[in-house]
Amino acid sequence: MKRSESYTQVLSPIGELTLSATESALTGVWFPGRFRRQVTAGDNPILQLARRQLDEYFARTRTSFDLPLDAEGTAFERRVWDLLRAIPYGTTTSYGELARRLGEPKEARAVGAANGKNPIPIIVPCHRVIGANGDLTGFGGGLERKRWLLEHEGALLGLGA
Repeated sequence: MKRSESYTQVLSPIGELTLSATESALTGVWFPGRFRRQVTAGDNPILQLARRQLDEYFARTRTSFDLPLDAEGTAFERRVWDLLRAIPYGTTTSYGELARRLGEPKEARAVGAANGKNPIPIIVPCHRVIGANGDLTGFGGGLERKRWLLEHEGALLGLGA
């Protein structure tokens, strides 16, 4: 059975973001051009809370998110996404380090693939994962948005980006 979701859009410094949520949890954040459905404004309380927290994040008055999340993915992907939420604001880590934290040190590529499937970017901060050599690597919103987010958080200092 398909879950019932509501959608809204949020203006941000990195473009108009589309958010989706059920009545109980946020289910997605899409960058411009990534969402293909009609969006109608609703009064979903989860969307209102997500919108407010994103506005605070972009205004630099919020460094972490406190939202119920329900991202559809495999058990492995969910484990990776849980680890992403533990990466502190203003810091970065590598795919290899995340794989080690999972107890799967040889699975950096699988971690990268799971990172790329994260349906709730920014809130689940996949932008904080970089290459082992410090390079910015793939990001669903594009490398310029990834760079912007890391600069916004002060995490690019000293990175060879």
